[in-house]
Amino acid sequence: MSSASCLLYDDQFVCSFCLGMFTDPVTTSCGHNFCEECINEHWDIADGYKCFLCNKMFWTTPELKINTFIREMVAQFKHEAQHRMKTEDKIQQMIQKRRLKIEQMKKSVKMIKVAADRQKAEGVQIFTALKESVERGLDQLIKEIEDKQKTTEKQAEGFIKDLEQEVAELMMRSSEVKQLSRSEDHLHLLQSSSSLKAAPPTKDWTEVSIRPPSYEGTLMRAVTQLEEKLSKDMKKLLSEAELKRVQQYAVDVTLDPDTAHPHLILSDDGKQVHCGDVMKNLPDNPERFSKYGLVLGKQSVSSGRLYFQVQVKGKTEWDLGVARESINRKGSITVKPQNGFWTICLRNGNEYDANAGPPVRLSLWSHPEKVGVFVDYEEGLVSFHDVDTAALIYSFTGCHFNDKLYPYFSPSPNYGGKNSAPLIICPVNQTV
Repeated sequence: MSSASCLLYDDQFVCSFCLGMFTDPVTTSCGHNFCEECINEHWDIADGYKCFLCNKMFWTTPELKINTFIREMVAQFKHEAQHRMKTEDKIQQMIQKRRLKIEQMKKSVKMIKVAADRQKAEGVQIFTALKESVERGLDQLIKEIEDKQKTTEKQAEGFIKDLEQEVAELMMRSSEVKQLSRSEDHLHLLQSSSSLKAAPPTKDWTEVSIRPPSYEGTLMRAVTQLEEKLSKDMKKLLSEAELKRVQQYAVDVTLDPDTAHPHLILSDDGKQVHCGDVMKNLPDNPERFSKYGLVLGKQSVSSGRLYFQVQVKGKTEWDLGVARESINRKGSITVKPQNGFWTICLRNGNEYDANAGPPVRLSLWSHPEKVGVFVDYEEGLVSFHDVDTAALIYSFTGCHFNDKLYPYFSPSPNYGGKNSAPLIICPVNQTV
């Protein structure tokens, strides 16, 4: 139905007296329509009955007839109006939903651009560094070749100088012999002939030659060294870029005292924990670990990503990682993914393991002093990073999470002070 039609219907279905939509419309003998209630309440009977529109007088009570046609049309109009309102509401809801979707998509596009720009910047940085490394390798190769060339040329110059010296001496002797042969002083000739009989002393140059320097293997060796260096540099650059990426998801983690074993001592700000010698008298609430010196963080992740980093400097033993909310906290605990733990640990000061069930021994080039822990819930990833060197320590991949994950800490016993240093939750990109 068009807007013009709706307006027309509105005029036709409006009571001329109350100016509202007809309710039980009745028709007078003069052909005008009113609400039955309006006409019964407002007849002007002082001088008889008079129509409100045409002022026609009725000297007797007019017979009012229900206008079934208008009543049905009004009912249909109201029904259509309600239907139109419902349809309009649905349309408005659809418009609103689509506007929200547009905003979400615009936001996604912006995020995609930011991510792409960041990735391009990282790519430019890495490839620039690799390009500079290649250029340095080429410079070293050229220098090596030129050094060999200069060494050989210098040797040749020495030989040539010696030969020229001998030539000069021989020419001088030749000149002396010629002059003497022209002399008419026979006595002088006899006296000098003995000294001119022998040629001046010279070097035997028969076996002497200039051999071009050997460049065999130089290029291959340079390329091999370059490959090794590029591989090392690339791993380092990629590790640094990866660490920067995961640090974007840093969360301000604090320790949850309600989960801490009674032997553990937590700092007031909830950022440090170490093992004490005295067991505190604490309520054995369901969240608290009862047998081992463990504590969880207050913050959790059930979707998206989470990152935090911990200083482990000065410790000989520790455990770090994340644990499922539903883990066993009472009695004996076996720390492995099957039981809801994704952790790594240090033992005996220099033995690093991933608690993968069975444990995996880790070969680390350096002893981490600060460890970063990253979780990607949807990807099923838990990774550990040496913050100072940006090296990847270990990754649990293909994990299946179906519960909240909480940061997990174990400072281990202090062993008479040998392991008394605390685990310290560090802010990202700041020195403790």
